[in-house]
Amino acid sequence: MNRAELIEGMVEKSGLTKKDAGAALDAALATVTETMANGDTVSLIGFGTFSVKDRAARKGRNPATGAEIDIKASKAPAFKPGKGLKDACN
Repeated sequence: MNRAELIEGMVEKSGLTKKDAGAALDAALATVTETMANGDTVSLIGFGTFSVKDRAARKGRNPATGAEIDIKASKAPAFKPGKGLKDACN
């Protein structure tokens, strides 16, 4: 499912116009992005939790040359599905 299909599904389930559904989706995604950029989590009961995980610095290898390289510590987005989403998928 792509963005347009998701908006179409929102229109069918909510009765919103396509424009309003697109604006609602954009606002929701922007809010989740801003919250995670600040290092906070977003918990949607029954759906899941969006969070930011720390990745430690580590050694890696350049696959082309085999030379060892240092990989810096970083932050990565993570999602842990909730029970309702797990149950719906099974």
